[in-house]
Amino acid sequence: MARPEGRGNGRFRCPARCDVAGASVIRAIGIAVMCLALAMAVAAQDTDVHIKPREKPAPDAPKDPKTGVSSGPVEKSHGKAIQVDVNVVLVNVTVTDDFNRIVTGLEKENFAVAENGVPQEIVNFSSEDAPLSLGVIFDISGSMSDKILKSREAVIEFFKTANPQDEFFLISFSDRPRLVADFTSSIEDVQNKIVFEVPQGRTALLDAIYMGVAKMKEAHNPKKALLIISDGGDNHSRYTENEIKSIVKEADVQIYAIGVFGGGSGTPEELGGPQMLGSVTEVTGGRLFSLNSAGELADVASKIGLELRNQYVLGYKPSNRVRDGRWRKIKMKLVPPKGPMPHLNIYSKTGYYAPSQ
Repeated sequence: MARPEGRGNGRFRCPARCDVAGASVIRAIGIAVMCLALAMAVAAQDTDVHIKPREKPAPDAPKDPKTGVSSGPVEKSHGKAIQVDVNVVLVNVTVTDDFNRIVTGLEKENFAVAENGVPQEIVNFSSEDAPLSLGVIFDISGSMSDKILKSREAVIEFFKTANPQDEFFLISFSDRPRLVADFTSSIEDVQNKIVFEVPQGRTALLDAIYMGVAKMKEAHNPKKALLIISDGGDNHSRYTENEIKSIVKEADVQIYAIGVFGGGSGTPEELGGPQMLGSVTEVTGGRLFSLNSAGELADVASKIGLELRNQYVLGYKPSNRVRDGRWRKIKMKLVPPKGPMPHLNIYSKTGYYAPSQ
């Protein structure tokens, strides 16, 4: 019997022409692999080109590190920035009635401002809805276990008032603060990440506020606000209450807080929570909303979001031009329009640090 055609030691092997075909196939596969690798390399280069860090818009002018106040607008001429030496203090103002309803439609003549008791001339006035940089400081300490679902709903409702130009970040805290979501314009990104936050541990609220204020230095919008959602005082922070008060006085950030404080029982730290949060928020022009039930969280968070959208922005040039770096008190008053008017309440920051040089 004739042996099968091909090479081998008595074993059946593919004919020689199969070897040629196999080699061709191997070469074809090798070429395909090389093409695929080249395509992946090009794709990787395209990704690097298209995914770039978001560039900060050019600021109107440098801001003093203590006051956060611009020294004047920047005008561009033939590609060169010309700084106009004008010092204007900007103040965000909220007006409500006794039912906590936002009051809109007021004009510049309905406001009066004094600095250290000296009346000042209002030179800028606006009531437009400006883009916001918003940060949420979210309590996930062990005492929040029975409130966590309502607290998540509150965050979602708060962000529902956002505009496309806004940006947000989320910090959660228990034993220590942690950046859960960095600056983003995607509400869904924040919502998805907050679902996985599990309540446990103690309460480092003051450290979380510090982290939030520091994070705001990376904000792209001139108007900035923090929302704190917590149920009690601090019992695990490295920073003290006085240190945080000093820090927020220097920061150009409005701070709001929603506190679910219960019925007046708890540890000394928890009992001191309302007073501490009230003093921290008031100095910035924000305020504290004290609740007895977690069921009110979502509604109040939505109202705070709307409040930030309906503020007046007033600007004045301080008559005191001395650059002494000292704290200057701001007193904002209402001059109600003529005719019958309900009692109105006004909220604004209580002062700022003058430039030191």
